Amino acid sequence: MTPGQLLKFYLALVCLSVTVAIGFLLAGVKIILIFTAIELTAVTVGFLIYCRHALDFEEIEISDTRLVVRKFIAYKETVVEFNTRWAKLSRPQEHEKVFSITQTGQSVELGQFLRREQLKNLIAELRPYLG
Repeated sequence: MTPGQLLKFYLALVCLSVTVAIGFLLAGVKIILIFTAIELTAVTVGFLIYCRHALDFEEIEISDTRLVVRKFIAYKETVVEFNTRWAKLSRPQEHEKVFSITQTGQSVELGQFLRREQLKNLIAELRPYLG
């Protein structure tokens, strides 16, 4: 879900919960307000956690002898630049979900958003460009 779609869904959920709570409140069940507040608090916390990582990405840019890796995770951007002649690619171990690109003291892990077969394809695509 995009953040806009999530916001619409969240607002619809809040309206529905408040409508049901008001219905029960009019019927004389006052304790429903406590449960509605607990429910909406839990849903809000869950959506905030989801939104924090909804826009996460990893990006690899290669031009001539320059390899730039840009990672945006939890609103924190990391940019690492490598020389393609000296950068080395490490294969992931059997059960690891990430691989790394290293060069004299610099290292960056990639692939956390990919399935295993996509990870293998990405490594195969990158290998010819790196020293």
